[in-house]
Amino acid sequence: MTVNVEIDGEIAIVTIENPPVNAVSGAVRERLLALAVAFDDDPNVRAVVLTGAGKLFVAGADIAEFDRPPEPPFLPDVIARIEASAKPWIAAIRGAALGGGLELALGCRFRVATASARFALPEINLGIIPGAGGTQRLPRVVGVTEAIRIVAENHSPDGVEALRLGLVYTLVDEPLVPAAVAFARSVVGQALPPSSIQRAASMPPPDVWAEAEARVTAGARGAAAPPQALQALKHGIEHGAEAGLALERSTFLALRATEEAAALRHLFFAERAALRPADMRALNPLPIETVGVVGGGTMGSGIAAALLNAGLSVVLIEQDEAAVLRARSTLASLFESSRRRGLISDDDAAGWMARLETAIGYGAAGRCDMVIEAVFEDLAVKRSVFAELGRVCRPDTILATNTSYIDPRLIADGLPGQERFLGLHFFSPAQVMKLLEIVPTPETAPDVLATGYDLACRLGKIPVRSGICDGFIGNRILRRYRAEAETLVRGGVGIAAVDAAMRAFGFAMGPFEMQDMAGLDIAFLYREAARSRGEPLPDMPGDLLVRAGRKGQKTGGGWYDYAAGDRRPRPSADAERVIAPLVGAKTEMAGEAIVSRLMASMAEEGHAILAEGIALGAADIDLVEVHGYGFPRKCGGPMFQAGRTGKT
Repeated sequence: MTVNVEIDGEIAIVTIENPPVNAVSGAVRERLLALAVAFDDDPNVRAVVLTGAGKLFVAGADIAEFDRPPEPPFLPDVIARIEASAKPWIAAIRGAALGGGLELALGCRFRVATASARFALPEINLGIIPGAGGTQRLPRVVGVTEAIRIVAENHSPDGVEALRLGLVYTLVDEPLVPAAVAFARSVVGQALPPSSIQRAASMPPPDVWAEAEARVTAGARGAAAPPQALQALKHGIEHGAEAGLALERSTFLALRATEEAAALRHLFFAERAALRPADMRALNPLPIETVGVVGGGTMGSGIAAALLNAGLSVVLIEQDEAAVLRARSTLASLFESSRRRGLISDDDAAGWMARLETAIGYGAAGRCDMVIEAVFEDLAVKRSVFAELGRVCRPDTILATNTSYIDPRLIADGLPGQERFLGLHFFSPAQVMKLLEIVPTPETAPDVLATGYDLACRLGKIPVRSGICDGFIGNRILRRYRAEAETLVRGGVGIAAVDAAMRAFGFAMGPFEMQDMAGLDIAFLYREAARSRGEPLPDMPGDLLVRAGRKGQKTGGGWYDYAAGDRRPRPSADAERVIAPLVGAKTEMAGEAIVSRLMASMAEEGHAILAEGIALGAADIDLVEVHGYGFPRKCGGPMFQAGRTGKT
């Protein structure tokens, strides 16, 4: 049964039990609608407590239904019927009340919650807007300004803030249901307060709308849903609830059918599956509390910050006192930046620094449950690190390399206990980027692999398993993408035209702007190493630029020119002169054609990766590109794009 009913004297207790997230599926909607009618006809029931089984209330609609035509009874009708009930319904909320769950709670006359409850209307993350009255009921309960933040800007208040906003009537302690039943008895016989939709809406000053529209549009970065969610909210305030509900529903249904919404649903399911792959579910991760990080540079400090942010203790290992001081300064700066932006409190920052230990030499690694190497991308250097770790660490200490390209098997060669070794490829800045490529070797033990996934979840990252190949999943596709972009330039397409086309598609920057930011010498040195091994790699335009001293922003010029202290790219006659020997006659190419060429190259490489068994599925490739390489989320990923256009 998806909805259970108990009777406690004059109070009916309705519990939605639809694991894993108590989604408001068709069966749940049908049952709730029938109960609303039945309870009004039952003189023995004087109030209804509505709650969710387990650790949450309701985490939204059943997203799996979104690829089918809407099925009655529709959630707006169910909520309207509950709202119109002659007897009070009390939503009793612990954990998450998200999307349709919050809309359902808003349809109840009263809401009680625990302090740790969380409320959100995250539909904009799926390319849609609330479709069951959320844009209309919420502003009439909490006010327009706060509703805008929740409806269109992903704000998610907890129970304490919800009480301050008037979203909940009172906070209660666990056990939740008895407390909610006691509250229900206290309101039995009283006149019902106005329903959410009946409350008067306060008209804000005009500048509130103007400021919100500018802010939401900027934050949306081209996504369709956030501005339209704001528009539905505004329409209901200006023209009345009935008009607002009508616009909300029509907008919801129209957006649900878009390519953007399909892409975002694709990523939603891929992200959920990535956290617990089927072959990992029966495995127990090993306990990890103290993690060593070898190397305190940009990557090592970022990894340490991510670990500290997750509540772990960190031992940061460097070679000398100067390097230790630099690493501590870097971490202090990261935490101070987060504190200034309001992301953490002073106590948080102090706590993190208190859990940070720095050490010179490898001796302190002996106390760690896991050690992550984050030194230079050089095989000899990495092997020397693991030779020391193999000597000083416990036999059960998990050892991980943060290599971006090098075969982990070569790094681990000679390491005692190779079953405890794996690759954990973080992306810079590691404290921000959500992707973690997990690269097991054939010897990696299953519980060690499971621990890699568990660590990713604790760090709030998306784990994607990769087989062993040059560059793994992400850097291999990146190399193909950049090479195809250079091929376009060799064919006479303008550098700026390629970048402009990819920005218009949704990337924050084009491939040449990105290379200038990261440094052209990184890829150049990789190609030079391949040439030294005898691989027949022809010269590329980027090679000519590096040999001419143009390595990107750090040298004041790469594909573009840069003024001192200014990172804005400027077209460069010098760059065009340098690459001229490899570039054909100038030609015009439409932006759509440029995007098509580059997308096709990424997808083709993705299909090769799948054929070789490097990635477990096409969705994993899309996750890598979205979370590690800036692929626009609203477009779903290169494999999603290829599937939608019929390419194979």
